Amino acid sequence: MAKRQVFYSFHYGNDVLRVQQIRNIGALEDNKPVSHNDWETVKKGGDKAIEKWIDDNMNYRSCVVVLIGEETHKRPWVKYEIEKAWKEDRGLLGVYIHNIKDPNTGTCKKGTNPFAQFTFKDKQGNVKTIPCKDPKSTDAYNDIRNNLEDWIEEAIENAK
Repeated sequence: MAKRQVFYSFHYGNDVLRVQQIRNIGALEDNKPVSHNDWETVKKGGDKAIEKWIDDNMNYRSCVVVLIGEETHKRPWVKYEIEKAWKEDRGLLGVYIHNIKDPNTGTCKKGTNPFAQFTFKDKQGNVKTIPCKDPKSTDAYNDIRNNLEDWIEEAIENAK
């Protein structure tokens, strides 16, 4: 099977080093990580520039994977990405990353489910629940590595 194209949504400031480890798994074609300098340039352009960057980078992605750290649910651009993915019928999936070790700070507290602040309804009006996977605390990296592709396929199927 060809690599799925995914968009990773996450709290850059807190979780970028955890996210880099997940990106390095290499089973998926993801949005290329933005460097700190490039992200600062985008942010200086204001909300419209950030929105355009998200829209451009989410284009042609079949699934949005929200990598959930301690404060991800509070981030306004993560909320925007979740809403956009749902409106555009993309697969939508959450993966807790609190047990992935940041080389500087170690693990963190488990974050709040960012999907809990939304009500998602399918085209028939039925309420849908977005899956959030909680990898094994003893080996979160390998649990994600071994299952992420299947979780994404399930999320894409659930979006139909």
